[in-house]
Amino acid sequence: MIAVVRTGGKQHKVSPGDEITVEYLDSSIGSNISLDQVLLVEDSGQVLTGTPTVEGAEVRCTVMQQARGPKIRVQRFRAKKRYQRSLGHRQEQTILRVDEILAQGINIPPADKATSATKTKAKAATKTKAKAATKTKAKAKSKTGKASNSDTKTGK
Repeated sequence: MIAVVRTGGKQHKVSPGDEITVEYLDSSIGSNISLDQVLLVEDSGQVLTGTPTVEGAEVRCTVMQQARGPKIRVQRFRAKKRYQRSLGHRQEQTILRVDEILAQGINIPPADKATSATKTKAKAATKTKAKAATKTKAKAKSKTGKASNSDTKTGK
Protein backbone atom coordinates (compact mmCIF):
# COMPACT_ATOMS: atom_id res chain seq x y z
CA MET A 1 0.00 0.00 0.00
CA ILE A 2 1.34 3.42 -1.00
CA ALA A 3 0.09 6.91 -0.14
CA VAL A 4 1.05 10.46 -1.07
CA VAL A 5 0.84 12.79 1.95
CA ARG A 6 1.15 16.57 2.15
CA THR A 7 2.81 18.05 5.22
CA GLY A 8 4.93 21.15 5.72
CA GLY A 9 4.19 22.37 2.19
CA LYS A 10 5.76 19.28 0.63
CA GLN A 11 4.43 15.98 -0.69
CA HIS A 12 5.87 12.64 0.42
CA LYS A 13 5.31 9.20 -1.10
CA VAL A 14 5.11 6.75 1.81
CA SER A 15 4.44 3.10 2.54
CA PRO A 16 4.26 1.29 5.91
CA GLY A 17 7.68 0.94 7.52
CA ASP A 18 9.23 3.96 5.77
CA GLU A 19 11.05 6.69 7.69
CA ILE A 20 10.52 10.18 6.31
CA THR A 21 11.96 13.55 7.25
CA VAL A 22 9.37 16.34 7.36
CA GLU A 23 9.20 19.95 8.53
CA TYR A 24 9.11 20.37 12.32
CA LEU A 25 5.98 19.00 14.00
CA ASP A 26 5.39 19.90 17.66
CA SER A 27 5.25 16.37 19.14
CA SER A 28 7.36 14.48 21.65
CA ILE A 29 9.58 11.56 20.67
CA GLY A 30 7.66 8.26 20.69
CA SER A 31 4.24 9.87 20.33
CA ASN A 32 1.81 8.82 17.60
CA ILE A 33 0.52 11.35 15.13
CA SER A 34 -1.92 11.15 12.24
CA LEU A 35 -1.39 12.88 8.89
CA ASP A 36 -4.82 13.51 7.39
CA GLN A 37 -3.89 15.37 4.19
CA VAL A 38 -3.68 12.25 2.02
CA LEU A 39 -3.69 13.09 -1.70
CA LEU A 40 -3.54 9.58 -3.16
CA VAL A 41 -3.82 5.98 -1.94
CA GLU A 42 -2.80 2.91 -3.99
CA ASP A 43 -3.34 -0.68 -2.91
CA SER A 44 -2.66 -3.65 -5.21
CA GLY A 45 -3.43 -1.76 -8.40
CA GLN A 46 -6.47 0.10 -7.08
CA VAL A 47 -5.89 3.86 -6.95
CA LEU A 48 -7.97 6.37 -5.03
CA THR A 49 -7.23 10.05 -5.67
CA GLY A 50 -8.56 12.97 -3.71
CA THR A 51 -10.01 16.30 -4.74
CA PRO A 52 -7.74 17.61 -3.21
CA THR A 53 -7.61 15.08 -0.36
CA VAL A 54 -9.03 11.59 0.06
CA GLU A 55 -11.99 11.63 2.46
CA GLY A 56 -11.52 9.39 5.51
CA ALA A 57 -7.93 8.47 4.69
CA GLU A 58 -5.06 8.98 7.10
CA VAL A 59 -1.47 7.92 7.64
CA ARG A 60 -0.51 7.01 11.21
CA CYS A 61 3.10 7.67 12.17
CA THR A 62 5.39 7.51 15.19
CA VAL A 63 7.80 10.36 15.95
CA MET A 64 11.29 8.82 15.95
CA GLN A 65 13.45 11.92 16.36
CA GLN A 66 13.43 15.72 16.48
CA ALA A 67 16.51 16.82 14.55
CA ARG A 68 18.04 19.74 12.71
CA GLY A 69 19.02 19.70 9.05
CA PRO A 70 22.39 20.61 7.57
CA LYS A 71 23.72 24.13 8.01
CA ILE A 72 23.09 26.44 5.08
CA ARG A 73 25.48 29.38 4.65
CA VAL A 74 24.26 32.54 2.93
CA GLN A 75 26.79 35.16 1.81
CA ARG A 76 25.89 38.65 0.63
CA PHE A 77 28.51 40.72 -1.14
CA ARG A 78 28.56 44.01 -3.04
CA ALA A 79 31.60 44.57 -5.21
CA LYS A 80 33.59 47.79 -4.58
CA LYS A 81 31.32 48.83 -1.70
CA ARG A 82 33.00 47.02 1.23
CA TYR A 83 29.73 45.22 1.99
CA GLN A 84 29.82 41.62 3.21
CA ARG A 85 27.24 39.78 5.31
CA SER A 86 27.23 36.17 6.42
CA LEU A 87 24.20 34.27 7.67
CA GLY A 88 23.68 30.66 8.66
CA HIS A 89 20.51 28.57 9.09
CA ARG A 90 19.61 25.06 10.26
CA GLN A 91 16.04 23.92 9.65
CA GLU A 92 14.32 21.96 12.41
CA GLN A 93 12.97 18.62 11.21
CA THR A 94 10.94 15.71 12.52
CA ILE A 95 11.74 12.12 11.53
CA LEU A 96 8.62 9.95 11.31
CA ARG A 97 8.15 6.20 10.91
CA VAL A 98 5.01 5.28 8.96
CA ASP A 99 3.06 2.65 10.89
CA GLU A 100 -0.08 2.20 8.80
CA ILE A 101 -2.12 3.72 6.01
CA LEU A 102 -5.87 3.76 6.51
CA ALA A 103 -8.28 4.36 3.63
CA GLN A 104 -11.95 3.56 3.25
CA GLY A 105 -13.40 2.17 0.04
CA ILE A 106 -10.47 1.61 -2.26
CA ASN A 107 -12.07 0.41 -5.47
CA ILE A 108 -12.25 1.79 -8.99
CA PRO A 109 -15.52 1.56 -10.87
CA PRO A 110 -15.16 -0.42 -14.12
CA ALA A 111 -16.65 2.51 -16.06
CA ASP A 112 -13.62 4.67 -15.31
CA LYS A 113 -11.25 2.01 -16.63
CA ALA A 114 -13.32 1.59 -19.79
CA THR A 115 -13.38 5.30 -20.57
CA SER A 116 -9.61 5.65 -20.09
CA ALA A 117 -9.01 2.64 -22.39
CA THR A 118 -11.30 4.15 -25.06
CA LYS A 119 -9.43 7.48 -24.87
CA THR A 120 -6.10 5.69 -25.31
CA LYS A 121 -7.37 3.82 -28.38
CA ALA A 122 -8.72 7.05 -29.91
CA LYS A 123 -5.33 8.78 -29.45
CA ALA A 124 -3.53 5.86 -31.11
CA ALA A 125 -5.95 5.92 -34.06
CA THR A 126 -5.40 9.65 -34.70
CA LYS A 127 -1.61 9.16 -34.59
CA THR A 128 -1.73 6.39 -37.19
CA LYS A 129 -3.96 8.52 -39.47
CA ALA A 130 -1.49 11.41 -39.26
CA LYS A 131 1.43 9.10 -40.10
CA ALA A 132 -0.44 7.68 -43.11
CA ALA A 133 -1.17 11.19 -44.44
CA THR A 134 2.51 12.15 -44.12
CA LYS A 135 3.60 9.02 -46.00
CA THR A 136 1.17 9.73 -48.88
CA LYS A 137 2.54 13.28 -49.26
CA ALA A 138 6.12 11.95 -49.32
CA LYS A 139 5.23 9.39 -52.03
CA ALA A 140 3.56 12.08 -54.17
CA LYS A 141 6.68 14.28 -53.96
CA SER A 142 9.03 11.44 -54.88
CA LYS A 143 6.96 10.46 -57.95
CA THR A 144 6.84 13.96 -59.46
CA GLY A 145 10.44 14.79 -58.59
CA LYS A 146 9.58 18.15 -57.07
CA ALA A 147 7.03 19.58 -54.70
CA SER A 148 3.70 20.92 -55.93
CA ASN A 149 2.88 24.65 -55.87
CA SER A 150 0.97 24.34 -52.61
CA ASP A 151 4.01 22.82 -50.90
CA THR A 152 6.55 25.54 -51.84
CA LYS A 153 6.84 28.86 -50.05
CA THR A 154 7.06 31.08 -53.13
CA GLY A 155 4.30 29.40 -55.08
CA LYS A 156 6.32 29.39 -58.38
